[in-house]
Amino acid sequence: MSGNLKIISHPVVGAILSKLRKADTTPKEFREGVHQISLVLGVEASRDLETATFEGETPVAHFTGTMIKPRVGLTPILRAGLGMTDAMLTLFPDAYVYYLGLFREKVSLQPVEYYSKLPSSPTVDMVYLLDPLVATGGTAIAAINMLTDWGLTVDNIRLLSVLGSQEGIDHVRTEFPQLQIFVAAIDSELTDKGYLTPGLGDAGDRLNNTFHFH
Repeated sequence: MSGNLKIISHPVVGAILSKLRKADTTPKEFREGVHQISLVLGVEASRDLETATFEGETPVAHFTGTMIKPRVGLTPILRAGLGMTDAMLTLFPDAYVYYLGLFREKVSLQPVEYYSKLPSSPTVDMVYLLDPLVATGGTAIAAINMLTDWGLTVDNIRLLSVLGSQEGIDHVRTEFPQLQIFVAAIDSELTDKGYLTPGLGDAGDRLNNTFHFH
């Protein structure tokens, strides 16, 4: 952990990410890989969750157990964030799921909001913001601003990404120094069109098998 940035250094995660980068990886394999990495990210990002105790009985004896205390929310950024959602629901099956629709305008590379159904006031204590790729960082920053405008504090938001650019991660950290970020790897460069390099392409297209339409 470098400050509030946690880069997942694990041989299994590295091998899965390498498969995601390959151009000949199928959409099915791509979805499976994003799911697997998202599980690891979710476990790492929830290490400090507060727990409460309860009393119960096993078939053998009495025991004192633990359960997650805060109300957990998942906020996938459409559409690519959907690829991370099922993995997080495996960890938090009772989580509230609130989708945010943001796309990056192709010329300016600035985020444009097109969908939000957040309730009038927060119904959760902790939100995991799901965005597989952090390129320029603009989309993640816009989403965080939407969540803080909703009433959450940055201390109660965690950003989870499969891959980020150094520029994009630095941009997010400059805007929100206290934000905790969990990412499987960081690429050093962006293309002039805002793609990570070597990257893995457009995550939304590869998850949904629409890459060939471009």
